[in-house]
Amino acid sequence: MEQKYENLGALLKNEPEVFDYYTGLPVYARSMIARRSESVHSYEELKNYADNLLRGDG
Repeated sequence: MEQKYENLGALLKNEPEVFDYYTGLPVYARSMIARRSESVHSYEELKNYADNLLRGDG
């Protein structure tokens, strides 16, 4: 099972690969994700949210 974290900050602090993925996203996507950081608890959640943003599904 995938590790769950309290929020995006904890996820990025503890998972260097996830941090690299996040910092590689376009600025607008990072900004939108950061606004909802309390709702991001895992890499899967981050990836799904980013994929939706990049597709324009917001």
